[in-house]
Amino acid sequence: MVRSVPSIGSDPRLLALRTALDRLRGDLRGCPAWLADREIAERELAALDATLADGVPETGALGESLLLIAAAIGSVSALAPGVHQLRKAVELFGVPHHRLRSGWPGSR
Repeated sequence: MVRSVPSIGSDPRLLALRTALDRLRGDLRGCPAWLADREIAERELAALDATLADGVPETGALGESLLLIAAAIGSVSALAPGVHQLRKAVELFGVPHHRLRSGWPGSR
C-alpha cells in the first residue's frame, strides 16, 4: 500500500518543523562554542529532516529527537531561541508539554 505523503507547503506543522530545523542547524553551524556533543545534535537534526520526506513524523520520535538535541546542545544561550522554536514546532504535532518537561518518554 502506498502512503500519500503531504508536501511541506500543504501542512503548516511540517513547514514550521522544517523552518525550525533549518534555523537550529544554521545557529549550530555559526556557534563558535565548543560542544562535546555537537555531532549528536547535528546527526539528530539531519535525521529529523530526513523524516519529513516520509510525511508527518511520529510524535514519540519527535519528542525523543527534541530531547536528544536539547541535551546535546546543553545550555548554550546563543542556541536557546532555535531550540525553543524547534520545541514549539514539535508541540504542533501533539507532543504533550509534560512529556517534554519530564525527561525521556516513558521514563519516571
